[in-house]
Amino acid sequence: MKIDPAHLAFDIDGVVADTMSLFLTIAKAEFGINHIRYEDITDYDLRESAGIDEAVIWEIILRILEGKYVLPLDPIRDAPEVLKRINRCCHPTLFVTARPEADLISEWLCSVLQVPPNAIEVVATGSFEDKREVLTEHNIFHFVEDRLETCYLLAEAGIQPIVFAQPWNRKGHSFREVGTWRELETMIVLK
Repeated sequence: MKIDPAHLAFDIDGVVADTMSLFLTIAKAEFGINHIRYEDITDYDLRESAGIDEAVIWEIILRILEGKYVLPLDPIRDAPEVLKRINRCCHPTLFVTARPEADLISEWLCSVLQVPPNAIEVVATGSFEDKREVLTEHNIFHFVEDRLETCYLLAEAGIQPIVFAQPWNRKGHSFREVGTWRELETMIVLK
C-alpha cells in the first residue's frame, strides 16, 4: 500500500539528521572517547549501550541541542533528495521531534533541504510521548521514527510507524521498516 505524503511526517534525529555520528565524533574529539562505534549503540538509551559516563552523555547532547559544535551535522544518506521530492508534491512537510526547541533544527533542515522556512513545519514536543497528540492534530497516519519505544506509543494511537532501521532498534517488532531513504521513497505516492 502506497503512502499519501499529505498524511506522512518524520522524526529528525536518527531519521533525517545523522545525530549519532555527530555525538560519537564529539565524544572522540573533545572527550577522548574512542572505544565505541556506531554499530555498538544497541539501545536508544546511551547509558545502557555506550559505556560513557552519564554527565558526559548529557554534555554532548546539550551541545548538539544548543548548536554548540564545530563539526557538521550531516543528513542521513539520500534524505535531502527524497525529502525535496516529497516537499514538491506536498508541503509544508511536517517534522515532529522530541527536542525541546525547534529553531536550530528548523534552520538546519531548511539549509540541508534548500527550502524556505514556509516549506517545512517543525514541531518540538520536548518529549517522545507528546508526538502522538501533534501527529493526530495534523491528521498524520504514518510517521517515520527510529526510536522503537515511540513506535509502540504511536501504534496505540492508531498512527502507523515506519521504523527507520538503526542499530538501537534491532529488537523484534511488527512495524513496517526501511533501511534507506530510497527504500522509503518507493513506499510513497510521488506525483
